[in-house]
Amino acid sequence: MGASRTDMATLGRDLAGQVLLPGDDGYDRRRRVWNAMVDRRPALIARCAHRDDVAAAVRFGRDHGLEIGVLCGGHSVLGLPVSDGGLLIDLSLMDAVRVDPPSRRAWVQGGAPLGALDRATQRFGLATTAGNVSHTGVGGLTLGGGMGWLARQYGLACDNVVSFEMVTADGDVVRADAEENADLFWGLRGGGGNFGVVTEFGFRLHESGTRALLADLYFDPEDAAAPMGGWRDLIADAPRRATLTAWTGIAGDWPHLPSELHDRPLASVGYVWVGDPEEGRRLLPALRDLGSPVAERVQELPYLDLQTMDDTVEGHALRRYWKGHYFTGFPDDAVRAFLAPGDGPFRPAASLQSYGGAIADVADEETAFSHRGALVEFVASQRWSDPAEDAGRMAAARRYGASLEPYATGAYVNALTDEGETGVRRAYPAEKLARLTALKDRYDPDNVFHLNHNIPPTARAEP
Repeated sequence: MGASRTDMATLGRDLAGQVLLPGDDGYDRRRRVWNAMVDRRPALIARCAHRDDVAAAVRFGRDHGLEIGVLCGGHSVLGLPVSDGGLLIDLSLMDAVRVDPPSRRAWVQGGAPLGALDRATQRFGLATTAGNVSHTGVGGLTLGGGMGWLARQYGLACDNVVSFEMVTADGDVVRADAEENADLFWGLRGGGGNFGVVTEFGFRLHESGTRALLADLYFDPEDAAAPMGGWRDLIADAPRRATLTAWTGIAGDWPHLPSELHDRPLASVGYVWVGDPEEGRRLLPALRDLGSPVAERVQELPYLDLQTMDDTVEGHALRRYWKGHYFTGFPDDAVRAFLAPGDGPFRPAASLQSYGGAIADVADEETAFSHRGALVEFVASQRWSDPAEDAGRMAAARRYGASLEPYATGAYVNALTDEGETGVRRAYPAEKLARLTALKDRYDPDNVFHLNHNIPPTARAEP
């Protein structure tokens, strides 16, 4: 089965949006994702303008036996939504954000990037938890959980959702909230894109202010074990406005570092504070007591600048790979492994970000998201441009991730790469996976939405 160009043209006439076919202007740009290693060619791209377009595209894909992928921000490191010969449902035209300041609510279309949400809400001194790269899609981030700089204060992105609007595998539109389709509401808060296409999110907003503070102490890696152990010990009692951070990698030509530290291995410990920077400075003495760094950064900045500072100027031009873990503790042996990512030209970078606070306030059974007892999240990342380095770069990240795995307690579904079923089982404990499978049986028994970190329905589950 398949779709002819005549069929595809008919779909295009039915949509308020646009259908792109191979050879059309814009086709190559719209099939690109954040990871330049992904170079797949869908049979057609349906650029949907509203939920009725999404429903029509889903029905078209099913009627013609096409694999269906859903693209929001395109930050899946495997480029999962994009398949050769399939249907790519592109939500990027659905990027509107509507804010109601008195009720502290925002309604966000399913294709909006995080930056659009931040810009719309910060006009009123409001925000909700969003990730750290502004061109990430709200949809993918939130459906997997959604860690960000506000999470220790206000919970994960998924904890701040009050309603979902979703197109099902049958092309129907359903709503899910605490009262209506409460089981689906549970599953969409952390279960990923397994159940349908979310076309609108309703978010709870908070008076976050508009300012932030960064603090980082930099050390030579061989001198960083003691400071990092002390940094770890600060997490339990850190104020909720502070998200403690650590990093190791090769320093760039960053203006906050002296030139003699550029292009050499470094490690850092610090924190990000969202709120009054002067209050944030009260944590500096405890940080500075950890040791004598080779460099220090203390920087006040607008919250919007904080939310874009990890955006890469290279955009979608780089090849990427990563590995991630959760840890409920981070013993000294884990600290030493973190500081030993390997030598040579393919040395990965890695980061740690503290959890706790409002994340842990939510009972584990309340949402599909798991691992609320995590102390820190670890991500080892690679980015490069030469295809000849693919195997070496990925192997180095895998070795580094494997060296930390003995101390890990699970994984974040949004940080999974090529782990397959093993990764999904690390992201969800067995009892949650069983409940998610039951939801899949109800909403997508034919596994139409499988181009993701898939939770297959019972009939398709592995024995």
